[in-house]
Amino acid sequence: QVRLVESGGGSVQAGGSLRLSCTASGSIYTARCMGWFRQGPGKEREGVAVINSGGGNTYYADSVKGRFTIARDNAKNILYLQMNSLKPEDTDMYYCAARYDLYCFTVLPSSSFPSWGQGTQVTVSS
Repeated sequence: QVRLVESGGGSVQAGGSLRLSCTASGSIYTARCMGWFRQGPGKEREGVAVINSGGGNTYYADSVKGRFTIARDNAKNILYLQMNSLKPEDTDMYYCAARYDLYCFTVLPSSSFPSWGQGTQVTVSS
């Protein structure tokens, strides 16, 4: 099982952009689905976006559609999340996750993913 490490979080003003990266310690080629999730204090971890191994199938939460883009580079073992037009309500800890058994056909719940990174904080100020 590969280790996942997120980076790229930070503090931005509303309307700004950030790009998160999730670097794996080994190959992500066999990860049939990878995703980004977020969680705030006292809240459940919610799915933001997922992407299947070929990169051609992506799914987004309604709250981020049109603003966030998920991508993966299997050769570099990196998962990305480009976040544009950020809003204060996007403030959360962001986590990347991977599953190896099945593909995703929607944004699955966090319980569907066995492998997790430690998270990176995103703070959006108004």
